[in-house]
Amino acid sequence: MDGVHPARDPGAPAAVAPRIRSVFAGFGGALPPRVVTNDDLAATLDTSNEWIIERTGIRERRIAADGVTASDLAAEAARAALADAGLEPEAIDGIVLATSTPDRTYPATAVFVQAKLGMTRGFAFDVAAVCTGFIYALSVADAMIRAGQARALLVIGTEVNSRILDWSDRGTAVLFGDGAGAVVLRAAEGRGDTAEPGILSTHLHADGRHEGILHVDGGPGTTGTVGHVRMQGREVFRHAVSKLAAVVDEALAANGLAQGDVDWLVPHQANLRIIDAMGRKIGLPPERVVVTVDRHANTSAASIPLALWEAHRDGRLRKGQLVLMEAIGGGLTWGAALARL
Repeated sequence: MDGVHPARDPGAPAAVAPRIRSVFAGFGGALPPRVVTNDDLAATLDTSNEWIIERTGIRERRIAADGVTASDLAAEAARAALADAGLEPEAIDGIVLATSTPDRTYPATAVFVQAKLGMTRGFAFDVAAVCTGFIYALSVADAMIRAGQARALLVIGTEVNSRILDWSDRGTAVLFGDGAGAVVLRAAEGRGDTAEPGILSTHLHADGRHEGILHVDGGPGTTGTVGHVRMQGREVFRHAVSKLAAVVDEALAANGLAQGDVDWLVPHQANLRIIDAMGRKIGLPPERVVVTVDRHANTSAASIPLALWEAHRDGRLRKGQLVLMEAIGGGLTWGAALARL
């Protein structure tokens, strides 16, 4: 009869409602074909290959050709991620894209990517958090999937940093490169424990009091021009080491995990000294830290998804492994994400 249900055996375990979690279903990347080495830069700057390597670990970077935009690179990375996931664009509910070098002030770069992929449904928007942009975008996408607003999303980091560099400033011109990385997130049901695949947690922070140590000295609302990257390198380094260490501890503690549980550190690729310091902080040997900064330089919001793509392609990332991602960027913004593959 309606409204009458059999009594449950009080000794039987209570049913556990399934929990929605975001799982990585595909990885993709895109790098411009043009390689610019340190020696190339030394031909016009007061610098040298040895000076750049010693201070940053960078040996070369990719630079986009004239006319190639952030959305061009993003669309290429997205296609690769979709192919890796075995999905067509029609299966995607939306795009969350992180960039500091948008195609235009508006509309969002994400809508250009949507059009280039041939998507006619879903949503598309940008996130601006500089080098922490991919962690922020990942957090937003994960929250939307957990809330049931989407079942499959593209999360993209894309940059054409070469367009905002002062090529006469050796303190910044040697640091950055262009590229894009993308992941496909899909909803999956589970118990919600840390052994299951999916994003375990994300942790976001910002402190606008320090905006001046890493910024672009222009914008449509102030100077009316794009401007160039300006950085106080020593101050950025000082904040990076302390803030990244704290957010890594925060992420592990939130999930009841220890440093020894981490299989891979996939950090923002800004400076090899910072990357090495974070590897030592969590007790990981260099061979368990994904490093691309030597070949890609700092690709800002694209650096973590590019590193994920590379490590996935060469077989280092495998199912069941615990991956820790962390980044710090202008704002200051910083954050971390833990995910089980």
